[in-house]
Amino acid sequence: MAMSNGGETAAGKAIADINVTPMVDIMLVLLIIFMVVTPLLQKGVSVDLAKTRNPREMKEADRDDAIIVAVTRDGKIFLRDELVEKKDKLSEKVKDMLTAKVDKTVYIRSDRRARYGEVVDVVDIVRASGVDALGLLTAKVEERSAQ
Repeated sequence: MAMSNGGETAAGKAIADINVTPMVDIMLVLLIIFMVVTPLLQKGVSVDLAKTRNPREMKEADRDDAIIVAVTRDGKIFLRDELVEKKDKLSEKVKDMLTAKVDKTVYIRSDRRARYGEVVDVVDIVRASGVDALGLLTAKVEERSAQ
């Protein structure tokens, strides 16, 4: 009849094996959590960008210190993640951010359904703030293969 003898073998030596099953279970749970949470950590304000077939890649816009102005579908303006209540405040805030930067580039992320006039107003305000370059961020059209 088999009995448990407190982790010892018949020779009286302790079993040195480590049961890794609980550790694997925990790692899989953590992996699932990271897979679920990662898409929620999208940088900046969520907008449905206009799509183009031949966008130019702007890796500088992905940097943490990039100045990004977002215009949502309903016309709200965000500077990075912060809502800008009035358009005249946008100019002041952009100027303040540009003083500490060598690269004076500002990127505009506009929802494709935003009013054209709103986006033009934001571009005008940003240009008047003393930027050297202005980038309009778009998404690439995903082409479907003909089958």
